[in-house]
Amino acid sequence: MTRSFSGFPATLAALLAATLFVAACGDSKKDTSTAAGASKAQVAVPAAVKAKGTLVVGSDASYPPMESIDSDGKTVVGMDADLAKALAKVMGLKAKVTNATFDAIIPGIASKKYDLGMSAFTDTKEREATVDFVTYFSAGTSFYAKASGGPAVDGLADLCGLTVAVEKGTTQADDATAQGKKCTKAGKKDVKVDVFRDQNGANLALSSGRANVGMADSPVAAFIVKQSGGRFKLIGTPYGTAPYGIAMPKDGGLAKPILAAMKALIADGTYQKLLDKYGLASGAIKTPAINGAIS
Repeated sequence: MTRSFSGFPATLAALLAATLFVAACGDSKKDTSTAAGASKAQVAVPAAVKAKGTLVVGSDASYPPMESIDSDGKTVVGMDADLAKALAKVMGLKAKVTNATFDAIIPGIASKKYDLGMSAFTDTKEREATVDFVTYFSAGTSFYAKASGGPAVDGLADLCGLTVAVEKGTTQADDATAQGKKCTKAGKKDVKVDVFRDQNGANLALSSGRANVGMADSPVAAFIVKQSGGRFKLIGTPYGTAPYGIAMPKDGGLAKPILAAMKALIADGTYQKLLDKYGLASGAIKTPAINGAIS
C-alpha cells in the first residue's frame, strides 16, 4: 500500500490534503484582501500627510469607553484612540491622539490643528457642510438619572419642566433645546438645558442634584451608569440611532484612504476585536461609508 502522511491510507490522506489546501486558500484570500486594502489606503494618502508621517487626532477624553484619560493623567485611551492608531498603521502612518474639548475639534480641523476628529461624532448633514466623515459605528441617545428619586422619562417629550445636563456641542444639547421649544409651544414648562464643557461636568451636575436627567450617546450612558457605583440608572428608551463618523477636512483627500483603511480593519478582524475589548459589539457596522449621515 502506498504510504502517505505518516502511514495514513491514501484516500484519507487525500481528503486531509484537500482540506488543508482549502483552508490555506481561505486564509490566503483573507490575507490578500487585507493587504490589498492596506495598499489602497497607503497609495491614497495625500502627499503632505505622508511627508508628515503622523495623523494628529483631536478627541474629547471625557467620554468613556470611547475616549478618556489614562491613569498617567495625560494619555488618551479608549475605542477611538485604539482605532485611530490601527487606522494610521494600515495607512503607513502614526497617530497622535490629543485631548480637546468636544466643541473645539471641528473648528480645529478647519484650522488644520487636527488632521482627524475621533470623538464619538454623530455624522449629521449639518456637520457634513463643514467636514467630511467616514462612518465606523452606530449609536443612539440614552437618558440616565439618579438611581433614587429620578424622574419618569421615557422620551424627549417627557423632558418638559426638567433640567437636563448635556455636553456642549453634542446632538443631545441640540435635541434637548429643540424639545424645550416644543414644550412651550404646547403650553408646557420649558426644558432647562444646562450645557457643560465636558461630560464629567454634566455627570457632576446630575449627582449633585442641579440637574434632573442626563443625556449621552447610548454606549457612553451605559458606561457612566456602570461606573457610577449604583448612583445612576438608565431610564426611558434610547432614540435616534445614527452613525458615528471620523471627521476630517472637507475635500482634503483623507476620506478615501481612511475608508480603505476601515475596510481593511473590518476584513482582518481588528475592528471587531476593538469593539469586543470595550464591550461595544452591539454598535458594529459592516459597511463604512463617506458622509453617511441619515439626518
